[in-house]
Amino acid sequence: MLLTIDIGTSTFKSALWDIDGNRLSFAAVPLSFDFDGVKHETSPSRWLGAFEDCCKKLLADKKIENLAAVQVLIISGNGPSLVPVLGEPIVGKQGLSLGAENSRLWLDRRSVEHLAEVMKVTNCNDARFFVPKIYSIKKDELELYKKTKYFLGCPEYLACALTGQARTVFPCDGFDRWFWDSGALKKLDLDAQKFPTFIRPGDQFGSLLAQVSEYFGFAKNVPVISGGPDFFSAIIGSGVTETGQACDRTGTSDGINFCTQNRIDDNRLMSYGHPIKPYWNSSGVISTTGKAVDWARALLGFEDIEDFLSLARESKSGSGGLVFRPFLAGEHSPDFTPPDRAHLFGMSLSTGRSEFANSVLEGIGFAIRDIIDIMESSGEKIKDLRVTGGLAGCSLLNQIKADITGKEVLEGVHKEAELLGAFIIGACFLGKFGSYAEGSSAMCRVEKHYEPNMGNAALYNNLFNVYKHKE
Repeated sequence: MLLTIDIGTSTFKSALWDIDGNRLSFAAVPLSFDFDGVKHETSPSRWLGAFEDCCKKLLADKKIENLAAVQVLIISGNGPSLVPVLGEPIVGKQGLSLGAENSRLWLDRRSVEHLAEVMKVTNCNDARFFVPKIYSIKKDELELYKKTKYFLGCPEYLACALTGQARTVFPCDGFDRWFWDSGALKKLDLDAQKFPTFIRPGDQFGSLLAQVSEYFGFAKNVPVISGGPDFFSAIIGSGVTETGQACDRTGTSDGINFCTQNRIDDNRLMSYGHPIKPYWNSSGVISTTGKAVDWARALLGFEDIEDFLSLARESKSGSGGLVFRPFLAGEHSPDFTPPDRAHLFGMSLSTGRSEFANSVLEGIGFAIRDIIDIMESSGEKIKDLRVTGGLAGCSLLNQIKADITGKEVLEGVHKEAELLGAFIIGACFLGKFGSYAEGSSAMCRVEKHYEPNMGNAALYNNLFNVYKHKE
């Protein structure tokens, strides 16, 4: 069996698979975090608790008796989330622990004021990445910096707790600008010993510690390997293995990943090596999409998202001219440093609750189209958009995305592409597949197709113009 883990921002997900790719059991645990407009953080102990809860849930459906048959663990997760690690893993009466300060999640903006200094010695233009965050800690929280043993990312933290080995996952070629080298650390006067050795997705962090195996019921010396950041495993698990294909990772945020023949050199996007060589991946992230839906749902007084979606369906396409920009916590793409404010344009006395609800969904579609337009300005064209993640099964939103972008939207059988991609990575490690492309071709299946409604094209073209140019 293979145990796959994906640590999202809002949900910790896991699945057990047999070697043929049959999903035997699935478990998910909600995660909480704290956000005050600048700080965006969580206690990493929540991830360890969620891992233990998931292990119990995976066994609860009685399809398997224990975890002793697990041959490999594959871990993927959100990022760039930074954890200052203070100690060593311990397994006691309270379960698994690894001393650390709160993780600065990927939306955390505390390092913005130090970004200019970091950019003098690196090409990193985003304060959310590791070096700006670590440099900010040294400048503003020197005592924390001094007592930190090493700085880890989110999935690396869990892997360290399980194996005792500190590693940093370097996702792929072309990612250099968002990481570090010895020269940059020296110029910024950062202690290189606090920066663990690099490994790549598919590489081994280490093997389960003996006390971890005993506590959870795993066999001895089970390898723990990297599934890469969530985008890496999602690309593989959504079947984006050829040029012209793109995936839309839905969740707290939406991430668009486009497989291209050539590297797109545009500062409004991220561009780096694709999991399938020799291709490139062009990426744009919208920070608060699923989070915007949650915000609007709560604002309207709905506990259940289905009630929110039912209300949105009462609106006509175009939401009566109401246009929403989902910039609730700053933005990644195409502008890395906009104000932390969303915008709502076109309100009138005829605007109602249903128009507001639908405009939030359409705002997500407009934000995706904005990124796609930038990607396609390179000359390479997107053929289809494959949705994954928490909102992948939302037919209303999928149709809105198809109508606004003019692209066919594909919904996969497996909605949690990160977990499927992690399985494929693990299956390659065990020799089941010869490559990620082979595994993806064998495992990824489309369940639903959403064709653009061309009758809405003119309407959405006009509203997208408002979205882009209304100040």
